[in-house]
Amino acid sequence: MSANLATVSYIGATILFILSLGGLSHPETSRRGNFYGMAGMAIAVLATVFGPRVTPSGYAWIIIALVVGGSIGLYAAKKVKMTEMPELVALMHSFVGLAAALVGFASYVDPALHFEGIEKIIHEVEIYIGILIGVVTFAGSLIAFGKLNGKIGGKPLLLPARHWLNLAMLLLVVWYGREFINAKDISEGMTPLIIMTIISILFGFHMVMAIGGADMPVVVSMLNSYSGWAASATGFMLNNDLLIVTGALVGSSGAILSYIMCKAMNRHFISVIAGGFGAAPAAASGAAAQPEGEVTPLSSAETAELLREAKSVVIVPGYGMAVAQAQHTVNEIVQTLRAKGANVRFAIHPVAGRMPGHMNVLLAEAKVPYDIVLEMDEINEDFPDTDVVMVIGANDIVNPGAEDDPSSPIAGMPVLQVWKAQTSIVMKRSMASGYAGVDNPLFYKENNRMLFGDAKKMLDEVLVALKA
Repeated sequence: MSANLATVSYIGATILFILSLGGLSHPETSRRGNFYGMAGMAIAVLATVFGPRVTPSGYAWIIIALVVGGSIGLYAAKKVKMTEMPELVALMHSFVGLAAALVGFASYVDPALHFEGIEKIIHEVEIYIGILIGVVTFAGSLIAFGKLNGKIGGKPLLLPARHWLNLAMLLLVVWYGREFINAKDISEGMTPLIIMTIISILFGFHMVMAIGGADMPVVVSMLNSYSGWAASATGFMLNNDLLIVTGALVGSSGAILSYIMCKAMNRHFISVIAGGFGAAPAAASGAAAQPEGEVTPLSSAETAELLREAKSVVIVPGYGMAVAQAQHTVNEIVQTLRAKGANVRFAIHPVAGRMPGHMNVLLAEAKVPYDIVLEMDEINEDFPDTDVVMVIGANDIVNPGAEDDPSSPIAGMPVLQVWKAQTSIVMKRSMASGYAGVDNPLFYKENNRMLFGDAKKMLDEVLVALKA
């Protein structure tokens, strides 16, 4: 393949990637967006493999890599459950960061990439920044993976003077960057490069460890942005225009999504970058207030009776619904209630689940109509006029303590005001606290009822009672 044809292919792939991002912005066009993304990646891979920069002697290694990587991807696509998608995404981000770091080291020691003068400085700056972003992404994504799959606790790790520690590490990175640029040869420059890599690993670990569990969906989005910039840095090191553009698209879209989510949660975007996001209350020190009162349990038959008599019903899905794989039963209940004339809608919080859009994907999988799936800002004002709200496996996103308790770790976070409805029903396995480790005063309110048990099993019973 000639250089001109490869360039044209890269332009076509870039256009498809842009169309993919546009399609993924709405559930109705997400399938088309996925198709555009896969087509663009296929064109990009083929144009690179058969392009002028790959010699025939390298085809064997490339084919082996494609077979191994494709097999792993196919296995993951078939075996990984929807509830495991957040940690899978975090793990994929770590691979992108690791690849950027390895490419940076390879570019530095490659004798074919030896420059002089200003070109040498530019090339080494690209290498240094690429490795820095890649290693921070790699380390941070590993911690996010551990937190999302439960191997690492969701509570933030708050070291003394942690912001000063972050600043000190940043200054050291800048200092060793200067030493790296001024190095006379590869052996002399390798020492500051390795030291910077170690500092970046520690920074990536510390940054995500300091973030509270309730804010992990924003962390996933933030690391997505970091992985995009790491890929873009790799493009600069390899002089590959497609990687530069594609990485910039992923990085900028991830940053925009992170900003939108921070705004929806009343957080500051800079605090995400600083690694202290969600780690401390917005006001007042001291322990969070402990809820008082008794919970009122009810049975699945009583739940069905409340739903049968309701004219207006709102369903709030959470991670518990995803774990139980109850979305199909939920859709059957919705269709049954709508057939009886009830107005049934879904309320989606920006951070419901463990990654952005988690609940939307589950509901789309169950073929829930898009027009009854509403965002928090669209439905919060309707709760006072709602007869019954069903909260399925959600906790922190319906916690009134976020509004009433300034000492709560989630203070200031906008939540779905389900307690304003005539009756709220919370489905949980037990009284255990949510992912943020915060107790929920909603459970003890007079108009709230608790339906304990596995969400799928209990919803099946509710559906049978409704149809009886």
